[in-house]
Amino acid sequence: MPADESTVVNDYDLLADTYTRWSDTEIQNAYYERPAVLALAGDVAGRRILDAGCGAGPLTAALRERGADVSGFDLSGGMLEIARQRLGPDADLRVADVAEPLPYADNAFDDVVASLVLHYLEDWGPTLAEFHRVLRPGGRLIVVVDHPFAIHLLQRQTGQKTDYSATYEWTEDWEAGGRTTPMRFWNRPLHVMTDAFTAAGFRISVLSEPKPVPEAEKLFPEDYRMLCVSPSFLFFLLQAE
Repeated sequence: MPADESTVVNDYDLLADTYTRWSDTEIQNAYYERPAVLALAGDVAGRRILDAGCGAGPLTAALRERGADVSGFDLSGGMLEIARQRLGPDADLRVADVAEPLPYADNAFDDVVASLVLHYLEDWGPTLAEFHRVLRPGGRLIVVVDHPFAIHLLQRQTGQKTDYSATYEWTEDWEAGGRTTPMRFWNRPLHVMTDAFTAAGFRISVLSEPKPVPEAEKLFPEDYRMLCVSPSFLFFLLQAE
């Protein structure tokens, strides 16, 4: 295999520096995903929040700046190293796998945020059950995932014979630091998502397809217009019952 290719799928240790720069500056994260999450979260002062799959910690930092008591975890040690540099030595950051039992007590949090995390998983059931366990009764789960129809449409446009009604795996290559790493995701129709939330004991309070924040229009005019007519992500605000 060429030296500039990675054999590790979803290798965020390799991607850490490059992905952090993307996330901190590009429209998809900095002007679209994170502002929409913060808008859904509202006033978080004094709330205990778990940032699931926190990566390099930009959302963790934004929530802390708004007065929340935030803990975070990620599977990538490389991403967490950057998060610690961003957040300081007092930050509660742990290495953990979102697909495995979480290292937190029952009813430990008022909110869990899982932004751009669940679409890496084939089976949402165990992870949603863990989110429900660590939330207090009535706590909130904020979820952001790839928009299923956007993924399906893009793949159909490239000639792939995808089926919107199916839950299926898809891959693409990302370039970072002169190397290529394969990324693996799972796409599923909207009704499969909502069924999973209900089965795990959550009630859907908000289903949102927001636009990027207005200041993105001057910085990224073409991407801004595209996201306004064809959203990349789906945003959910769920309540633990």
